[in-house]
Amino acid sequence: MSSENTEITAPSGLDFLRSIIEGRTPQAPISHTLGFRLVGADPGVAVFEGETGEHLYNPMGTVHGGYLTTLLDSALGSAVFSRLPAGTGYTTAQINVHLIRPVTARTGKLRATGTAVHVGRTLGTAEAQVVGVDDGKVYAHATTTCAIFAMR
Repeated sequence: MSSENTEITAPSGLDFLRSIIEGRTPQAPISHTLGFRLVGADPGVAVFEGETGEHLYNPMGTVHGGYLTTLLDSALGSAVFSRLPAGTGYTTAQINVHLIRPVTARTGKLRATGTAVHVGRTLGTAEAQVVGVDDGKVYAHATTTCAIFAMR
């Protein structure tokens, strides 16, 4: 028997996000449920894209605000995560969302871009916008505070 060290180290947040984009790690299950995906990650930045459709409508005939909030939360948290070292995780502690115009099935593809503002030892903050890919309009924007913790 070999006595080699076979300990597997966890990837950094950025490396993990890039493994999702490259298809080595699956997209999060919520991505399949709501029809969006992680498409970009750089240090302090994460980008998600999603298609709109009537399956996302609320009773008023527009895309439910929860869809936009989920896109924003994903981009915000992933922007913070992209700056975290291996073995460190995060969870959303607070999110503040501004839904500024209605979204319908005709809106088409949306892009949520999150940017980390501050990533410290115990807290991270970020800001994000949801923009229409075809029309360039801002549909929503948000800020977050994330709690940062050691993963065990």
